[in-house]
Amino acid sequence: MTNILTIHSSARRSGSYSRQLTDELIERLKRGNADVTVTTRDVAEGLSFPTENWLTDRVVPKGERTHEQDAALALTDELVEELRAADIVVVGAPTYNFGIPAALKAWIDHVAQPGRTFNYTENGPVGLLGDTKVYVVNASGGVPVGSPADFVTPYLKHVFGFLGITDIEFIAADQLMMSEDDSLQRARSTIEQVAA
Repeated sequence: MTNILTIHSSARRSGSYSRQLTDELIERLKRGNADVTVTTRDVAEGLSFPTENWLTDRVVPKGERTHEQDAALALTDELVEELRAADIVVVGAPTYNFGIPAALKAWIDHVAQPGRTFNYTENGPVGLLGDTKVYVVNASGGVPVGSPADFVTPYLKHVFGFLGITDIEFIAADQLMMSEDDSLQRARSTIEQVAA
């Protein structure tokens, strides 16, 4: 059984290239493999942002929490378990104002949890999700991937690396406002290559 977790973060429901290409990648990954389960999490529907209590309570072990803490951390627990159960994570990450959408950052804040997705050690933090494969589909109107203005791909590479995930593939549909057809063709070609 292969568990795939899909993260959609585009605020657009229609006309979103990151959603469209992410779905195409999922279909390509499922092709020829009947034993696949796909969980889809649309973070653009809204996730809570960290609060002072959340920052304090999230490190309390589950068995030691109050009922109020359990209720406040229920979404965090659910998101962490979805990620920990995933063999493959596919993230649709559009570029908004040179960075990731706030909704995707909120998801990262929920899933980057000490003792669950990484540990602090005497030699520094160590990620716990090293067996996970990640694909990031990045769509941008004008920012070229790999350029000095691209803060999406290096940030996500660092975040997933912090969680122990080093097997990460980026699929870029960049500069869509300048060359939409060529950009989409390159992205689809990359999908065929990485999901072969």
